[in-house]
Amino acid sequence: MNRKILLVEDSLTLRNYLEQLLTQSGYEVLSAKSINEANEILLQHQAFLCCIIDYCLPDASDGEAIELALAYQHKVIVITARFNPQLREKMQAKGVVDYLLKDSTASVAYVLPLVQRLEKNQQHKCLVVDDSQTVRNHVVQLLEHQYITTLEAENGEQALTLLQNDPDISFVITDHDMPQKDGVTMIREVRQTWDKNRLAILGLSASEDPTLTAQFLKAGANDFLNKPFHPEEFYCRVHQILDMKEASNELFRMANQDALTGLWNRRYLFNQTCDGCQQRNIAMLDIDHFKQVNDTYGHDGGDSALVTIAKILQLYFPNDLVARFGGEEFCIQACGEFDHFTDQLEKLRKRVEKTTIYHQEREIKVTISIGVAVAMPSLDEQIKQADDRLYLAKESGRNRVISC
Repeated sequence: MNRKILLVEDSLTLRNYLEQLLTQSGYEVLSAKSINEANEILLQHQAFLCCIIDYCLPDASDGEAIELALAYQHKVIVITARFNPQLREKMQAKGVVDYLLKDSTASVAYVLPLVQRLEKNQQHKCLVVDDSQTVRNHVVQLLEHQYITTLEAENGEQALTLLQNDPDISFVITDHDMPQKDGVTMIREVRQTWDKNRLAILGLSASEDPTLTAQFLKAGANDFLNKPFHPEEFYCRVHQILDMKEASNELFRMANQDALTGLWNRRYLFNQTCDGCQQRNIAMLDIDHFKQVNDTYGHDGGDSALVTIAKILQLYFPNDLVARFGGEEFCIQACGEFDHFTDQLEKLRKRVEKTTIYHQEREIKVTISIGVAVAMPSLDEQIKQADDRLYLAKESGRNRVISC
């Protein structure tokens, strides 16, 4: 991912402050104090995450450096010491990312979260829903200035179809008054499948109905904005929604993923539902003689073994639910033919047996034992049966799969 930033600022104090602020967060900053220096950098480097440029420079007092960066089709954040509403409108009309004042440390420090937002935006895809092509074009243009990939739909019915077919959509911006299916009705249907953490929604409308904001929010929208809107307010709403969505996703990840291996944890396994599965297969497995691994190689060595086994599990069961059940024990939930599942488990067992784990210039070899159960009334019962067969595998000599 590109993390290179062009910083153009003639004040040495401010330039050093911003450079340090961005560098400490992992960005590569190329600095210039004039338009001539900026031009030299732009000629040598083609790819930038964004350019942060002072409006007034000693050799470019009327925003020429901004025009230069925009001519190279870079994303530009303007910083300036003067507030001028006309100039602000002019810059935003040209498609700059934002227009920030240098009136306080807090204002300047906003550069960092803005840059981080731009970087994260590249992970988002937004579905823009409006029956007006003109409005869709405007919203799409604003989003693409912020690195957000877009799709378009002209009504709620078409939007629902796109959502079902594209799991990468993380954000929806929708109008209300549309043919076939209006925005509020569409949101109600969306929320039957996607909650606010999985899919963020911003409602838009030019209606003067004072109850429409409440209608959108009660239907499940994350936020609402009246049309026509100012681009700066639009960006603030979009950024806030995405910040909250990412924070919720991070909390969900922390609560449901194992910190060491990155696999799902026991909580997630029991809280998820097995949708559309005619035959659920469960395998319980653990590392043989794991205490000896810890005693011989230390807990760091044991952690290396756990991480390696987790990676092999994901390699052999990429489309199934793989969880760290606790300690050295793992669980696999898969749907499909039982014979195919057990064949894949046997291949997994052989792969682990042949794998050498390298830790601090030492070699660790481990094996795994596996118990398998198929289609029982409850997940608890199925896990218990698989666990009983796991212990039978242990008692039978370890390093084997027992499925009956």
